Amino acid sequence: MHMFDLSPLYRSTVGFDRLAQLLDSAGSFEVPAYPPYNIERVSDDEYRVTMAVAGFGRDDISIEVKQNTLTISGKKADKAEAKGEFLHQGIAQRAFERRFQLADYVQVEGAELDNGLLHIALKREIPEAMKPRTIAIKGAHEPKVIESKKAA
Repeated sequence: MHMFDLSPLYRSTVGFDRLAQLLDSAGSFEVPAYPPYNIERVSDDEYRVTMAVAGFGRDDISIEVKQNTLTISGKKADKAEAKGEFLHQGIAQRAFERRFQLADYVQVEGAELDNGLLHIALKREIPEAMKPRTIAIKGAHEPKVIESKKAA
């Protein structure tokens, strides 16, 4: 694993502490493999996370957004077992928790469960104050005259 020295970043930037912390922590944890998921870019400002949650219903899954972290967790409610016994159980129904770091101004638009796939729609909405704007340059119609007073 490569370790990067981020001290030059700290010396020459202001307000990028969170970015540096994310880079520091990116290699320090293992990403769980269950459940599998996709992240798609639908358009320039729209994204979709699709997660395979076979065997889970709407009541078994919770989605929470807190401080730019999207947390998706699933826990199967205790239900009566099927009357038969499993000879092979390949569909995992164990509890899970998956976290995604959201960029600034990315909001969760909604979620849909369809055919064992959980789709979460995300959209980046940049506030008007943060969008680039064009500033008109006014020309001086007359040169400014500086008055001078004689010393008495």
